[in-house]
Amino acid sequence: MTNVSVDKHANESGSSVLRRFTKRVQESGVLNKVRAIRYSDRTLSPYKVKKSTLERLRRRTEMEKLAKLGKLPVSKKKR
Repeated sequence: MTNVSVDKHANESGSSVLRRFTKRVQESGVLNKVRAIRYSDRTLSPYKVKKSTLERLRRRTEMEKLAKLGKLPVSKKKR
């Protein structure tokens, strides 16, 4: 990543230095890169993927079984 630096000019207020700094940070794209890294999902191990898939299939077959027996609560469809 690149470092963004801004030097204060003579007779320049602190707010204008801060404004120039934030503008440079936005132009450099540093924040977008950091956010992409921060919120990206890591890949799960094949074991965990298999485990979650088997659990999902088990729940699905259980729900189908309850539906056939008529033991599921009736849900209203949203429009």
